[in-house]
Parts: sequence; structure tokens; C-alpha cells
Amino acid sequence: MLWACLRFPGLAFSAAFAASPEAGPSALLDHKARQRLIAAANADASAQGVRRGQSLAAARALCPSLEVRPRDPAAENRLLTELAAWCYQFSGHVSLVPYNAILMEVGASLRLFDGWPVLAERLRAGLAEQGHAHTMAATPFAAASWVFAASADGMVIGEREGVRRMLGELPLAQAGLPAATVTSLQAMGFRRLGEIFRLPRPELTRRIGRDGVNWLDRLRGDAADALPAWQPPANFVQKIEFDMELDGSQPLLFPLRRLTRSLANLLAARDGGVQRFTLTLEHARGESTRIVVAMAAPQRDAERLFELARTRLERATLPAPARSIEIDAAELPTFRPPLRDLFEPIRGDGLDWPTLDERLRARLGDAALRQIALVADHRPERASRYGTPGNVVSPPRRRRPLWLLPRPIPMRPEPAMVLAGPERIESGWWDGEDARRDYYIVRTAQGQQAWAYLPPGTLDGWMLHGWFA
Repeated sequence: MLWACLRFPGLAFSAAFAASPEAGPSALLDHKARQRLIAAANADASAQGVRRGQSLAAARALCPSLEVRPRDPAAENRLLTELAAWCYQFSGHVSLVPYNAILMEVGASLRLFDGWPVLAERLRAGLAEQGHAHTMAATPFAAASWVFAASADGMVIGEREGVRRMLGELPLAQAGLPAATVTSLQAMGFRRLGEIFRLPRPELTRRIGRDGVNWLDRLRGDAADALPAWQPPANFVQKIEFDMELDGSQPLLFPLRRLTRSLANLLAARDGGVQRFTLTLEHARGESTRIVVAMAAPQRDAERLFELARTRLERATLPAPARSIEIDAAELPTFRPPLRDLFEPIRGDGLDWPTLDERLRARLGDAALRQIALVADHRPERASRYGTPGNVVSPPRRRRPLWLLPRPIPMRPEPAMVLAGPERIESGWWDGEDARRDYYIVRTAQGQQAWAYLPPGTLDGWMLHGWFA
């Protein structure tokens, strides 16, 4: 087995600033402290002296332009779950672990991804594309990977004894032990894990307790890690609330992109797609705006989902500034990529019909797009109409002309040759427009193929009704 651990040191900031990206000196407030204390500061704030544990007043004295947000553990967990969905494409066993970290068993996936270096590169590239700072380590032991991801970014050790040797060199403060235990051991003169590994087990238990010994056993692989496997949910509902009201569609694009990317990650984890989802904007006084985004076929590409939602959002009339934005996708059908012939040439930058259909609907509205639809009526002049794309009946089994005349006209001169027929069409008696005709496919003297009919039981009086291509 090979356990890869991904740690996200900036996840708390990403969750707190989900509605808009952090810009300039920023900090998070401890949500548990009675006083307003700094829980974390970004690089810009740290450069001006803002530190964890400072009071907000002291931090603002050092950095007057400091932007602060309360830390939001629930939002962090939602964002970590989104990342777990994205990681699910690389491993069937993904677990959420403290503190804002993910463990996944990748040993079974190495052959699929051509080894750890290629897999690690894909993980880093994908996380960088999503804007997530991260550290990574991989070892045969889940607990050891978790520890090394915090202290030795990029470390990968495939042999068990190699992991134990590296653990022996690890400072106690980086071993994942409780702070009080580390302080106590350091007071006794211990500095590295290897020093306490050499203690007899009864003495070690007396010094650090049974829980501490169990943790060391997990680090060295002497005890198994019981990690619950994360499972992707059957539907998607995610909401981002704003600290202030956002007016107009443009400020909503950043949180909208976050939501559509989260939806795409879940779809990838489920190997599914989405054909319809609802975008809900909440306003003051309990008002809300609902925007339905529908597609011709299930999709799961993050950029395509964002563009369709963005176009619908920009066309919508918002009655007031928005306080939150939510995406709700109740049905996530299986995603089936379009079948392609083995020798079919790959298209260039042109749009296929479903994509063009979706974009036109999103930009112009559903009512603006029409197509010729078949109607279940045998009379040719009543067998088609303008309708909503996709709402069609099965085409007739018999051959029909591409160009149907608005109304039949006498055929002069008469056909030179009959190619097929007759096909009897008799219908309309219920609406007073009875039609009784024998249709033929004929050829003219000039070689054109036409669709013409005769009254039943007659040999003359040809009426031309359409032309074949």
C-alpha cells in the first residue's frame, strides 16, 4: 500500500474568502475565542507584523488596512469535501483527516497513472489550477504520510524500514503528538522521535500515555489506521453566503465559478454528469431569484458549466443585490461521452450541435430557438411545424422529399417515369379536410426526382407536392 497525504495550509482562507478573493493583508479571527484574536494571517499581513494569537486591536495597530473574516469550520469542511471529490478520480479510498488534509490510498492506482512521479505531477497541476496551496507526502503508513506532508513536502518513501528511519530523525514538535506531551518530553531531554522509540514500552506508556503509544504505533506501521472512506453524495447542493450584498451579475462570477468547479469535481467523482441545475440568488426581505440552467445532454466540464450558468445569470433581471448564491442539482445521471467512429476525423474549433444549442438557449432564451419538428399527422402539409428543439416525434419510415411545396400544384408536363409507389395517404376526415391521395416518387424528363400524387383510382391529374435533393 502507498498512502498519499495532501495538506492544505491555505484552506481556511479559501473558505472564508469564498465570495471574493483575498487582496492585500488579510487575517482570520478565532471562532472559539471570547476575545477577537487572530487565528491566521496571510503573507501580506505577516510581513507587517500580524501574528497568530494577537488581539484584533493590536493587529490593526500594526496594519490599518487589514481585512479580517471569521474562521468558518463548516465552510472549510465543505471545501475539503469538494477536494475529496476531485481526488476520488485518483483513488477509490479517500479520507478526510485533521487538519484540513486528505489521505488516499494510491498504491492500486500507480500502474494506471504510470507511477508515483506522474501521479504526483497530475495532483500538483490540478490543485494549482484550482488555486489551492498544498503540501504532499507518500509512504506505506497513513499516519507517517500525514506527518511528513506537514514537515517534508514532496517526500515519498516506498519501503517500510525507510519510513521508520526517517521518523527517527523527526523532531518531536513535528511528530503529531499533543503539545503538552511534546513539552513534557522536551523537559526530560528528548528531542527526536528515535530517542523515545528506544524506550521500553512500559516506560514509554508511563511517559506519554496509551493514546500516545498508539499514535507512535500507527506512525511506524505497527498498528493499522482505521480510516473511513469518503463516498460521493447522490446529489449536489452548495451555497456561498456573502459578508455584504453584491449588486449586479459581475461580482457574482467569482463565487459562481467556485460553485460550478465544485459541481464538476463531484461529477468526476461519481463518473456522472448533470443536465439541469438551479441557480438561486437570495436577496433582502426574503426575496429570491431562481435561474434554471438546462443542457441538451449531460455535461461535467467545469468551464462549460460555468459559461452556461454565467450567460443565464447575465440575462436575468435581479430585483435587488444578492446575499448568497446556491447551486442545486438534484439529478446526476451517468455521463456517457459521445460515441465516435474509429476513423472519424477529430473536429477543430467548431461547435457541435448540442453545444451550439446550449449556448444559443443560454444567450437568447429558450423561446428564441425554434426548429422544424415533425407532427403525428399523415397529411404532408400538416406533418411539420416550428417547435422547441428536441420535442419531435419519430420520422416516417417512408422516403420524404427535402423540399415540400407550400401547397400542391398541377404537374406539367406529367412525369416521365414512376420510380416508386403508390403510397396511400388517407386522413383528416375528422376535421373536415379529408385527404385521399396515392403518392409516387417520379422522375421528370429533365432527370429530377419529385413527389407527386394522383387521386385514387385515376391515371391523370398529377399534382406536384415536393422535390427530392
